[in-house]
Amino acid sequence: MSDPQPRLRAMFCDHLSILRGKYLPAVKIRDDESRFARPTFSVHYDKDLLIEAPGTMCLEGLPDMALRWKGEEIRPGWEPNTRTVLGDLYGGDGAPLALCPRGALKRAVAAWEKHGLTPKIGVELEAYAFIRRDDGSIVPYDTPGGVVYGTGNFTDPRRFTDAIWNKAQEIGLPLDLITAEYDTPQFEFTLTFDKAVEHVDTVVLFRQMAREVALDHGVILTFLPKPIAGKGGSGMHVNLSFTDRKDHNALANGERGDPANLSDLAKGCIAGWMRHHKGLAGLIAPNALSYARLQPASLSGFWCNWGGDNRNVTVRVSAEGGKKARLEHRMADAASNPYTTVAAILQAALLGYEGSYPLQPLETGDGFTGNDAAHGTAVSLAEALDDLAADTALSAAVGAELVENHLYMKRAEVQKTADLEGDALRDWYIWYI
Repeated sequence: MSDPQPRLRAMFCDHLSILRGKYLPAVKIRDDESRFARPTFSVHYDKDLLIEAPGTMCLEGLPDMALRWKGEEIRPGWEPNTRTVLGDLYGGDGAPLALCPRGALKRAVAAWEKHGLTPKIGVELEAYAFIRRDDGSIVPYDTPGGVVYGTGNFTDPRRFTDAIWNKAQEIGLPLDLITAEYDTPQFEFTLTFDKAVEHVDTVVLFRQMAREVALDHGVILTFLPKPIAGKGGSGMHVNLSFTDRKDHNALANGERGDPANLSDLAKGCIAGWMRHHKGLAGLIAPNALSYARLQPASLSGFWCNWGGDNRNVTVRVSAEGGKKARLEHRMADAASNPYTTVAAILQAALLGYEGSYPLQPLETGDGFTGNDAAHGTAVSLAEALDDLAADTALSAAVGAELVENHLYMKRAEVQKTADLEGDALRDWYIWYI
C-alpha cells in the first residue's frame, strides 16, 4: 500500500489568540487560499457569537474572508503526514482584512523599514503544566524535585518537555532553551531571534505544537498569565533589536549594553514604551488573569520604568552589546495574540522614535515599589481597556479597526468572567490558551 498523500493544515491566529484552521488536500500545498466565515472574529471562548462585534459584518450577511498563503511559507508539521502554513486574511473586496493580527505586524514592520531598519525579535514564553484526573478535575502537574533552572526527570517525570524539544528540532522550530522556572510546575521556552514576522510565525506554531505534544503525554500546558494563585505569573518577554541597511545591529552603542550610553534609537523606543505604557497593557495583557500577574514587586512589567540588567523594570537594557544589543519588554503575557503584541510594541516604539519623546530617568530604586517618576498599569482588565481606548495615537498606529474589535470582545470578556474566580476562572480559559 502506498503512503497517503500529505495534507496541509492552514491556520491563522485570531483575536482571542486561538489558532484556527482547516485540513486541506495535497493539491493546496502551493500558493493558495481557503475561505472562513468573517464572524469568526465575533466568537468568544465560550462559543458565544457576539453579532455586533465591530468589523465582523455579522449583521451584513456573515460573509467570507479569505486566508491566503505562499507555498514558500509552508513548513513541516508535527502531526503525521501533515504540513503547516500560516497566512494573511483578506476581505471580500480583496483588500487585506483590518482585523488580521498578522497583517498588523506586517504594517508595523513596514513602518520601521521606511527608516532603513528591520526589526528582529526574540520571544521568551512561560507556561504551567497541569493534568486532568479521572473525575475531570484539573490539578497542577506533580514535579516533586522541581527547582528553578531544573532539568531532567525530577523536574519533568513524564518527560513531555523532551518530546517538545525533539519535535521542535525535527520540524525546524528553532529553540534556544527549555528550563524550569522558579515556581513549579512552570517552564520557560525561548525561541531563536529572527525577523519579526518570521519569528512570530515560529512562536505561534511552537505554542500550538507544544500544547498538542504535551496533551499526548497527558499534560495540559497552559500559557495563562496566572493559573495558580500564590505562584508566579507567566509572561511573554519580547526582546527587540534592529538591523540597518548594512546588516549591523542598529541598537549597538559599544561592546556592552550600558543604560547610560544609549543610542538615539534605543532612547526613542524606550520613551515610546514609557509614554504608551498604560495603553499597551490593554493589548498585550488582555486577559482577566493578566492583572493577577501584573502587580507591584512581581517582576512582571507593572511599573512604568526602565533600567539596565534589572528584572524589576518593565524595559530592560541587556548587558550584552555589539551584535547582541537588545531591549527587553517584559509586560506581555502569552494569552495575548503574539502578532498583535509585537505589532503594538513596535508601533509604540516607533511613536517614541519619530516623535522624539523625552525619556524619563532610569529606575534607580529597588524596582519593587516604584519611585516618583514611575506609575503602574491598570489593576484590572476593564481599566486597562479604558486606558487603551484613551490612547488614540497607539490605537491608530496598531490599527483602529483591529483595536475597536479587540475592545468590544474584551469588554464582553470582563462581563463573562465577572463572577468567576480561582480554579473556575482558570478552567474557563485553560483548553484554549
